Amino acid sequence: MANSAQARKRAIQNQKRRLHNDSLHSRMRTYVKHVLRAVREGNQEQARSALHTAESIIDKTASKGVIHRNAAARTKSRLSARVKAMGEQASA
Repeated sequence: MANSAQARKRAIQNQKRRLHNDSLHSRMRTYVKHVLRAVREGNQEQARSALHTAESIIDKTASKGVIHRNAAARTKSRLSARVKAMGEQASA
Protein backbone atom coordinates (compact mmCIF):
# COMPACT_ATOMS: atom_id res chain seq x y z
CA MET A 1 0.00 0.00 0.00
CA ALA A 2 1.05 3.61 -0.52
CA ASN A 3 3.12 5.11 2.28
CA SER A 4 3.21 8.82 1.47
CA ALA A 5 0.26 11.18 1.15
CA GLN A 6 1.16 11.78 -2.47
CA ALA A 7 1.19 8.06 -3.26
CA ARG A 8 -2.14 7.58 -1.45
CA LYS A 9 -3.70 10.36 -3.52
CA ARG A 10 -2.34 8.85 -6.76
CA ALA A 11 -3.79 5.46 -5.81
CA ILE A 12 -7.22 7.03 -5.30
CA GLN A 13 -6.97 8.95 -8.59
CA ASN A 14 -5.92 5.82 -10.46
CA GLN A 15 -8.86 3.88 -9.07
CA LYS A 16 -11.32 6.61 -10.10
CA ARG A 17 -9.82 6.77 -13.59
CA ARG A 18 -9.92 2.99 -13.95
CA LEU A 19 -13.62 2.88 -13.05
CA HIS A 20 -14.38 5.71 -15.46
CA ASN A 21 -12.37 4.10 -18.26
CA ASP A 22 -14.10 0.76 -17.61
CA SER A 23 -17.49 2.43 -18.08
CA LEU A 24 -16.36 4.06 -21.35
CA HIS A 25 -15.00 0.74 -22.61
CA SER A 26 -18.23 -1.02 -21.64
CA ARG A 27 -20.30 1.62 -23.45
CA MET A 28 -18.22 1.11 -26.59
CA ARG A 29 -18.66 -2.67 -26.46
CA THR A 30 -22.42 -2.23 -26.02
CA TYR A 31 -22.72 -0.12 -29.18
CA VAL A 32 -20.57 -2.59 -31.12
CA LYS A 33 -22.97 -5.35 -30.00
CA HIS A 34 -25.92 -3.30 -31.30
CA VAL A 35 -24.35 -3.31 -34.76
CA LEU A 36 -23.58 -7.02 -34.64
CA ARG A 37 -27.12 -7.84 -33.49
CA ALA A 38 -28.63 -5.84 -36.36
CA VAL A 39 -26.33 -7.62 -38.83
CA ARG A 40 -27.28 -11.01 -37.39
CA GLU A 41 -30.98 -10.18 -37.66
CA GLY A 42 -30.50 -9.01 -41.24
CA ASN A 43 -31.92 -5.54 -40.63
CA GLN A 44 -29.77 -3.42 -42.93
CA GLU A 45 -31.29 -0.03 -42.10
CA GLN A 46 -30.92 -0.62 -38.36
CA ALA A 47 -27.36 -1.89 -38.89
CA ARG A 48 -26.37 1.28 -40.75
CA SER A 49 -27.88 3.48 -38.08
CA ALA A 50 -26.20 1.49 -35.32
CA LEU A 51 -22.88 1.61 -37.21
CA HIS A 52 -23.03 5.39 -37.46
CA THR A 53 -23.62 5.69 -33.70
CA ALA A 54 -21.00 3.07 -32.86
CA GLU A 55 -18.34 4.80 -34.97
CA SER A 56 -18.90 8.01 -33.04
CA ILE A 57 -18.65 6.24 -29.68
CA ILE A 58 -15.54 4.34 -30.78
CA ASP A 59 -13.86 7.58 -31.87
CA LYS A 60 -14.71 9.25 -28.55
CA THR A 61 -13.32 6.28 -26.63
CA ALA A 62 -10.09 6.40 -28.63
CA SER A 63 -9.73 10.16 -28.26
CA LYS A 64 -9.83 9.77 -24.48
CA GLY A 65 -7.05 7.19 -24.64
CA VAL A 66 -9.16 4.30 -23.36
CA ILE A 67 -8.33 2.29 -26.48
CA HIS A 68 -5.56 2.78 -29.01
CA ARG A 69 -6.45 4.70 -32.17
CA ASN A 70 -5.41 1.74 -34.32
CA ALA A 71 -7.70 -0.56 -32.33
CA ALA A 72 -10.52 1.92 -32.93
CA ALA A 73 -9.81 2.02 -36.66
CA ARG A 74 -9.66 -1.77 -36.83
CA THR A 75 -12.97 -2.16 -34.99
CA LYS A 76 -14.71 0.39 -37.20
CA SER A 77 -13.31 -1.24 -40.33
CA ARG A 78 -14.52 -4.69 -39.34
CA LEU A 79 -17.98 -3.43 -38.43
CA SER A 80 -18.38 -1.46 -41.64
CA ALA A 81 -17.24 -4.49 -43.66
CA ARG A 82 -19.99 -6.60 -42.08
CA VAL A 83 -22.65 -3.97 -42.77
CA LYS A 84 -21.39 -3.55 -46.33
CA ALA A 85 -21.49 -7.31 -46.86
CA MET A 86 -25.17 -7.25 -45.87
CA GLY A 87 -25.90 -4.82 -48.70
CA GLU A 88 -24.06 -6.96 -51.23
CA GLN A 89 -26.00 -10.08 -50.17
CA ALA A 90 -29.32 -8.25 -50.45
CA SER A 91 -28.57 -6.96 -53.95
CA ALA A 92 -27.24 -10.30 -55.21
